[in-house]
Amino acid sequence: MKVKDVDILMVPGYTNSGPEHWQSRWESKLSTARRVVQAEWSKPVREDWTATLATAVNEAERPVVLVAHSLGVPTAIHALPQFRKPVAGAFFVAPPDVANPKIRPKHLMSFGPYPREPLPFPSITIASRNDPYCALEIAEDVAAAWGSLFIDAGEAGHINSEAGYGPWPEGSMAFAQFLSRLQA
Repeated sequence: MKVKDVDILMVPGYTNSGPEHWQSRWESKLSTARRVVQAEWSKPVREDWTATLATAVNEAERPVVLVAHSLGVPTAIHALPQFRKPVAGAFFVAPPDVANPKIRPKHLMSFGPYPREPLPFPSITIASRNDPYCALEIAEDVAAAWGSLFIDAGEAGHINSEAGYGPWPEGSMAFAQFLSRLQA
């Protein structure tokens, strides 16, 4: 598929993705991309976040490709039962361990645990060896349960602008390749 064939929904995590974040940069460059805007970025409520995402998916005019970062990943996974429109694929980056009682802030645990059923569409999950929000083994395990292609990003922190991933050309190349292999 090509960018023009899909609605690309950027699904940021806790506190949103700032202007230097790779999600914001991609959104500005991809003609069919738009951000799923949550009413409350700093006090996420799972039911509200999933409903907002489901509305965006269900209002889409083309097949949807989800691009989720951090808390956006469990938001997407938990919203799946509410989708009435087709999702062509998902590109998940830095999923947090929402079942870890040490996660901060504590209310992020309300997004866990992850459902472990295989996803009904192709997906890629990219995780880091030194992400402070999730051990690599946990990310790899949930990706396997979902049937998601797993990519080890090495020591990349949380794969956000604070970890040095503003433009993130490697991620952009992986996304372009993923998109080109999706079927309508």
